[in-house]
Amino acid sequence: MPETAEIAPAAAPKMDLTRKLRWRSVFSNSLDALVAIMTCAAIVPLISVLYMVLARGAVHFNLNMLWTLPPAMGMTGGGFGNALIGTLIMVGIGTLVAVPVGVMTAIFLTEYSRGSRSARIIRFTAKILSGLPSILAGVFIYGVVVLTFKDPSAIAGGLALSILMMPIVILATEEALLRVPRFLREGSLALGANPTQTVLHITLPTAGPAILTGVMLAIARASGETAPIVFTAMFSSFWLRSINEPAASMAVLIYRNATASDDNLISLAWSASFILILVVLVTNIISHFVVKAR
Repeated sequence: MPETAEIAPAAAPKMDLTRKLRWRSVFSNSLDALVAIMTCAAIVPLISVLYMVLARGAVHFNLNMLWTLPPAMGMTGGGFGNALIGTLIMVGIGTLVAVPVGVMTAIFLTEYSRGSRSARIIRFTAKILSGLPSILAGVFIYGVVVLTFKDPSAIAGGLALSILMMPIVILATEEALLRVPRFLREGSLALGANPTQTVLHITLPTAGPAILTGVMLAIARASGETAPIVFTAMFSSFWLRSINEPAASMAVLIYRNATASDDNLISLAWSASFILILVVLVTNIISHFVVKAR
């Protein structure tokens, strides 16, 4: 009996520990199940959209659509070659403006003004701009550029897209530069390099893959924007002859055709959606292999 009395108190803590471990295991498994359910809830709409675009767009797509003009109401055939070229040109203009400015701004925030009041103000402004409704960017460029030159143009559309791309590039580049280990900078400076040489030859190449990912995200967002293009570049049913004239874009063409009552125009909108998704997908795949090659 004395031995039993001594064993019972020693076994109690072990039983409590077993219960705690069992409860924690149940809690952990429940959280894993919840995460899996939420992941499926996020993936299902994406897969549904992709399936619908592939099922309705790929079926009606043919290669002639890539180099033919949009048809008039009631006509058959046609394509979206001018809209594809216009989208590439306007996104290219936006990229040429947003990437240099965004990268240099991020370099200033991380390398030359880290922790300063000006850096905090710029970072706060970039975060506000990242949530800016795209239509406001179009209205701003409309008031500054379109009304000044009295005509919508591909340049104005590209500038509107650059406003939407810039905060994404700034924040992604800043985060990428902050992840570069400090000892790399210190080692470069210790070997006699100045801060500019350190940024150009050490910091930027090390952060290059992450910066490229941010640029691709910005391009993907700009490629599908409609509202700012409506205000700045409007639409044209003809080939673009100059970047100073109105230009067609894939997003605006999809919007116009999808709301039409003509079946041919609606099927053309689905095919244009398919190509737009394909262009963004191919761009991201190429950037992925470029990053891996580095």
